[in-house]
Amino acid sequence: MDVENRVSALIVPPLDAMGYDLVRVAFQGRLRHTLQIMAERRDGQAMTVDDCAEISRAVSALLDAEDPISGAYDLEVSSPGIDRPLTRPQDYERFAGLEAKIETVHPLEGQKRFRGRIFSQDEGQTVRLVLESGEDIRIPFAEIRQAKLILNDELIALATNSQIN
Repeated sequence: MDVENRVSALIVPPLDAMGYDLVRVAFQGRLRHTLQIMAERRDGQAMTVDDCAEISRAVSALLDAEDPISGAYDLEVSSPGIDRPLTRPQDYERFAGLEAKIETVHPLEGQKRFRGRIFSQDEGQTVRLVLESGEDIRIPFAEIRQAKLILNDELIALATNSQIN
């Protein structure tokens, strides 16, 4: 099991009990490692600095006790932000109709990068994306390397009206 999966398995229960959902865990860096934990409030309210600090304290104590990562690293806790990564099937349902960039592990129909409107997802199996060309494509969820919402006027307007956070 890789670092991200080990850390996720450890921190999901306490985050859940605190009222947060885990969005992503990333372990990055070559010389200086950073463990990034991205979370959001389950009640739909915007994340605050106090929320991040609360998560940081709880997770830091747990990681110190369980020690799932060998060596030194910096812990970074953040909210997903407006142009958030899409990491879970429910993210595609929640943000259906918005523009996203998706990069796949392997080429699909000769390409690995796609940009279009999220149409739907099929129980975590595929993501349906309507490309700028109008083409409708289904991307297997397991093939998605990374995906994120595209920062544009529509997304900013939604965030301003508190429809997303």
